[in-house]
Amino acid sequence: MRRYLISFEDGAMTFPEEDLPEVSRASHEVVQQAKDAGVWIFGAGLNVHEVSVVATDGVVTDGVPPQSTARLGGFSIIEVPSLDEAKAWAARMAVACRCAQEVREIMFDPES
Repeated sequence: MRRYLISFEDGAMTFPEEDLPEVSRASHEVVQQAKDAGVWIFGAGLNVHEVSVVATDGVVTDGVPPQSTARLGGFSIIEVPSLDEAKAWAARMAVACRCAQEVREIMFDPES
């Protein structure tokens, strides 16, 4: 089995605010389906209002994220046999969340 990161960029959800309850319901339904199928590992939305950046020299900068960089808005981690199956779950999530999803395989590290 392989693990995949399914994610979307902050700002990708551009539906009207009044649609949020329906989008939330639909996305939670897909998560429950993934749990029921035994493929769900973890997922969450991210607080995008403040970030901490730790540089290679250990200096920490706190504050509002720079506007020039793409930021992760949310993610799911699933475990499935193939990329095609991961794409199928991403398609369900894209429909529920009303935004495009990126699918990336998580590299296996036997030391972790």
